[in-house]
Amino acid sequence: MDTDLQTRILNAVDDLFDAEVAFLGALTAYPSTRGNEQGAQEFMAEALAARGLEVDRWQIDLDKIRDLPGFSPVLGDYDDAVNVVGSHRSTTRKGRSLILNGHIDVVPTGPLDMWDSPPFAPHVDDGWLYGRGAGDMKAGLVSNLFALDALHRIGVAPAADLFFQSVVEEECTGNGALACLERGYRADAVLIPEPFEEKLVTAQLGVIWAQVRLKGLPTHVAYAGSGANAIEAAIPLIAALHALEERWNAPACRHAGFAHSHHPINLNIGKIEGGDWASSVPAWCVFDLRIAIYPGQDLEQAKAEIEETILTAARGTAFLCNALPEVVWHGFLAEGYALADDQSGAARAAIAALDTAHRTVNGTALEHSAITCTTDARFFGLYADTPALVYGPRAEAIHGFNERVELESLRRITQSTALFIADWCGVEKI
Repeated sequence: MDTDLQTRILNAVDDLFDAEVAFLGALTAYPSTRGNEQGAQEFMAEALAARGLEVDRWQIDLDKIRDLPGFSPVLGDYDDAVNVVGSHRSTTRKGRSLILNGHIDVVPTGPLDMWDSPPFAPHVDDGWLYGRGAGDMKAGLVSNLFALDALHRIGVAPAADLFFQSVVEEECTGNGALACLERGYRADAVLIPEPFEEKLVTAQLGVIWAQVRLKGLPTHVAYAGSGANAIEAAIPLIAALHALEERWNAPACRHAGFAHSHHPINLNIGKIEGGDWASSVPAWCVFDLRIAIYPGQDLEQAKAEIEETILTAARGTAFLCNALPEVVWHGFLAEGYALADDQSGAARAAIAALDTAHRTVNGTALEHSAITCTTDARFFGLYADTPALVYGPRAEAIHGFNERVELESLRRITQSTALFIADWCGVEKI
């Protein structure tokens, strides 16, 4: 790419940056937790249509994806799960095609009184934009959009087909991205601007969710010794799961991408409830868990180990040995993915193009990172034979209180993304 084109692209991002921040604020104001994404998706669909993209907005059909590799089981239906894709069709198609992917769903806020300001009333303070989902990952969606705007501002468009994806379900299954694959969206590379500090993610863990259901023997608390407390029965099961977590963290078990990580596999007991009355020995308890797995670790074998760990611990208790818990798989059943393991020419070329774009903006080489969570990159890398580059802005407190994204980092990511699109896809005059 010639220097003049680079300069014009960088300047165009700067010229549009105030509008980009305003757009991010407007998008962050939508409380797009799971099941409530429709308003935000309509906002995105309107923005894509206004830019002349061909808009595809559809409700995910579970029957079309449930038998595909990478599907995660769900509880309930998908009447409220809507994806949006905007397609740019090149007139010359002389370049390489690209998917710009991002998710619109955000995690719950937690107690509102623990936020310094309302989570869906975004505001800018000292160079950061605050709000639930501002970092994870509405800033990434907006950087994708305004990278395209920057190209349009200087009178060019990608010289290859490009698909802008705004998907749901990333935070709990990934089935939104899977539905895009089922719908036929394919490209030569994928860029996903998740908020990982302007580094390229070269390995990510998989994630498994499970729900454990226990039954107790209720009685009046005056005769507690004759009953069985279902809540307390969960304690040895959780302890056994933490022992499994430590076994999987042993250096001999680790994927090469996590060889130098102190504790890459994390177990989280994310939710627990049970019982009906303070003076009754609880008859039931349910807890939800999340645990990670390595790239290349067999998903079915991992599930079997988790279930056997729970059942073995249950068999060691006087009551549960005759009332074994039920393990229900719902939500994430996600394999790990390592871009670093992809030695294809396409992967090398995509990484090189992104490195060049990053160097141009930052003056330094693109750093690589292995992350201890998952992203939708796995669908493209594992099931569509497409290199998936995860590269986004710096954010803090994602999934926590006072979530925020650094605006200058967002500017740099938008510039790098625009340069990457121009390099990877080439450009044609509008």
